[in-house]
Amino acid sequence: MKKVLIYIGLAIGGFLFAYPFIWMISASLKPEIEIGHLSLWSQNFSLNNYKQVVEKIPIWRAFFNSIFVSLTTTASVIFFGSIVGYALARLKFIGRELIFNIILFTMVIPFQIIMIPMYILMVKFGWVDTYYALIVPAMVNAFGILLFRQYYLDIPEDLVDAARIDGCNDFQILFKIFWPLSRPVIITVGIISFMQNWNKVLWPLIVIRVRELMTMPQMVTIFATGGQAESQLGAQLAAATLLAIPIIIVYAFFQKYFIESMATSGMKN
Repeated sequence: MKKVLIYIGLAIGGFLFAYPFIWMISASLKPEIEIGHLSLWSQNFSLNNYKQVVEKIPIWRAFFNSIFVSLTTTASVIFFGSIVGYALARLKFIGRELIFNIILFTMVIPFQIIMIPMYILMVKFGWVDTYYALIVPAMVNAFGILLFRQYYLDIPEDLVDAARIDGCNDFQILFKIFWPLSRPVIITVGIISFMQNWNKVLWPLIVIRVRELMTMPQMVTIFATGGQAESQLGAQLAAATLLAIPIIIVYAFFQKYFIESMATSGMKN
């Protein structure tokens, strides 16, 4: 009976948490006059709101831009984050703890503080209105480095010693031994990085002004606030649903590894 009550409580909590998202999807399929109702069902479901979004803005081009930028930066964050995390966890050199503390310090600096210097750099490099402005500043992530370091600290030292006896260098140890053992943390860093880059709005609004290069969150924001939606809530909800679906799909497939990594990422260290 105790387990039944726990499951009932969890089910109620899960429904309350998921209801706003379910309602958003349901409302995006309703006529404008029915959106104000809290019920999820309607006899007049249609794809008219999604049709308006596709006709008024280049949403699929923006979707491709977001996928390209998010996947590229995610791959970079995993690659460089694992290298730096390995160095901070396994290599002994002067200033290692200082470098790690500096990396931790950068995590508490608000983005608004470095936004203007970063934009000036983009102008100096001639990267405004290019993919470089969206990708290069996000290629290394402090949180990813932290997760990799903490995870690598828990890998037994005997594996490293055995690999060195067999003649492996540090890159071989990282990519042939640590990476196969690090699937949960790799997936976790990948999900977090993908979500962060997918949801970015402020930075793309600053450095991208060409519609062909706009990301999906940027395009949806302009669509909702720039007057193109013509104050139609259904079209705005349809655009928001298209924006949220990729993140929901990614997390649904990899949630097992995400939870496993967050529970075992060397927190004791």
